[in-house]
Amino acid sequence: MTEKMDRRVRKTKAQLREGLARLMQKKSIKEISVKELVDEVDINRSTFYLHYTDIYQMLHKIEEEAMQNITEVMQNHLIDPGNPDSVLPFIVQFFSIMDKDRDLCLALLGPHGDMAFVEQIENLLAETFLKQLPDRFPKNDPDIKYPYAFILNGCVGLIRTWLSSPQSESPEQVARLTYHLIENTIQGYLNMKK
Repeated sequence: MTEKMDRRVRKTKAQLREGLARLMQKKSIKEISVKELVDEVDINRSTFYLHYTDIYQMLHKIEEEAMQNITEVMQNHLIDPGNPDSVLPFIVQFFSIMDKDRDLCLALLGPHGDMAFVEQIENLLAETFLKQLPDRFPKNDPDIKYPYAFILNGCVGLIRTWLSSPQSESPEQVARLTYHLIENTIQGYLNMKK
């Protein structure tokens, strides 16, 4: 009985997540009501309130879970500063997570998404593997912030483009592309500084 109940709860929450993702692709979270969401997924309001207090709490829980998944990937794919190739497995897993929940990720990172969440993702990426870039750049480089910002914002733009493409590449393909673009940017900057 408990297993059946757990399955129902998971199914209901998945429906709510999918509905919220569809709605967030059209409008901001501030414009979405509980009534509109439950109508979208065809469940009762009382069922929604069994799981969440309001739309904001639901979004917060979804974002929390996404950050937890990303953090877990980071812990399972440690990056070795002495080995730039150790970054690739992390990037592949990062894209795999987004691929599994494509619509929701696109909604969160899109124009109606939560910019605070986008900033959290950027900070996490920066802390994880972009923080190792200074080791490869000249010491005390006052311009380091420019390639750093270029890479970070380029990665977020690449993710948005990939998620919104109807015929998109696999997580492995786009991870390799991302890795090479980061490496080419670093090399280009280093060559310019010589």
